Amino acid sequence: MADTHPIGTAAEQSAAPVRVTGYVVVGALAIRLVWGIVGTRHARFSDFFPTPRRVVNHVRQLLAGTDPRTLGHSPLGAVMMLSLMALLAGLGVTGWMMGLDAFWGEKWLETLHDVMANAVLGLAILHIAAAMIESVRHRENLPLAMITGWKRPLDGSDAHIADRGQ
Repeated sequence: MADTHPIGTAAEQSAAPVRVTGYVVVGALAIRLVWGIVGTRHARFSDFFPTPRRVVNHVRQLLAGTDPRTLGHSPLGAVMMLSLMALLAGLGVTGWMMGLDAFWGEKWLETLHDVMANAVLGLAILHIAAAMIESVRHRENLPLAMITGWKRPLDGSDAHIADRGQ
């Protein structure tokens, strides 16, 4: 007799939290995509899209110790955010595909899903470290700003370089 339970097999029960988490993440990602179009000024993708020129200029400024404090995302912060969003979307798609009959048990798909999940973990650790370092460098609580959406206004020492190379 098969190992069944009124709400599914043991494997189905253990997969349920992962599936629910995936749906929650995809839902949050959808909200962020909409907010990136209609949200507040610094939340909009148009405010911080990281062009190659912006990224190169920001890296140069960062290496020289002259990178400005910004009210929105820095170019590297934007690359990080968009990378995480792309990986999370990829996780959602591959997770969904793994439940389809056409892809059930496909090792390449499971491997791709695992690689993306590990990349998210690695980038999340890097993101946390960068936020802590930049918080100290710019004397600003960036994790709190990410939650509240509020930062102190640019002062005179920030304003003259805030848009240079951006």
